[in-house]
Amino acid sequence: MSHRAVASSIRAARFITIEGIEGAGKTSCLDYLAKLLQKRAIEAAFTREPGGTSLGESVRALLLDHRFRGMVGDAEALLIFAARAQHLAEVIRPALAVGQWVVCDRFTDATYAYQGGGRALGAARVSLLEHWAQGELRPDRTLYLDVPVSVGLERIASRGIPDRFESERRAFFERARCVYLERCRAEPQRMRRIDASGSREAVHTQIAAALADLFNDGVETG
Repeated sequence: MSHRAVASSIRAARFITIEGIEGAGKTSCLDYLAKLLQKRAIEAAFTREPGGTSLGESVRALLLDHRFRGMVGDAEALLIFAARAQHLAEVIRPALAVGQWVVCDRFTDATYAYQGGGRALGAARVSLLEHWAQGELRPDRTLYLDVPVSVGLERIASRGIPDRFESERRAFFERARCVYLERCRAEPQRMRRIDASGSREAVHTQIAAALADLFNDGVETG
């Protein structure tokens, strides 16, 4: 069942998520998306995970804090889905219900990749929590910004002090990337792989093409 059945605008509300490992270029992608939507006078809520609500931002702070470096994967996944449940109830579902588009910096694909793959919890455990917290709600389109792990880690090296996730070993991110790529192959209509290792212009061109059918309005995407 799609959330579009309850959208109140003539142009159906859309739920778009942005995914990628550290250093994939999500910030640039989000900035470009904001311009695309503004050009079409599409009202959109931009949000992030973990986060998006007061509770979610508090959970995010816990997850990124080096004091909790020994946090087990199960606890991490449960905290993420607790924040996600609040995010869905407080931000995502209400916005979609009134016809707003929602653009979210990471969503459940990240949990499959980081906790299911990186922490080796497996997909089945994440799927159980996904159905509990989300019901039938899924993104309309997911843009997966793909870069080799070596490229992503090189990009974040100059950011300053790394957070708890950024400090993970390369093997963690390799496992996460493998899961992302597997999910792209399994759901090619929803989840579009964007080669994010090239120029900003090349990445933006791919993003526009990946969203063209959702706009479906004849407006130039450049």
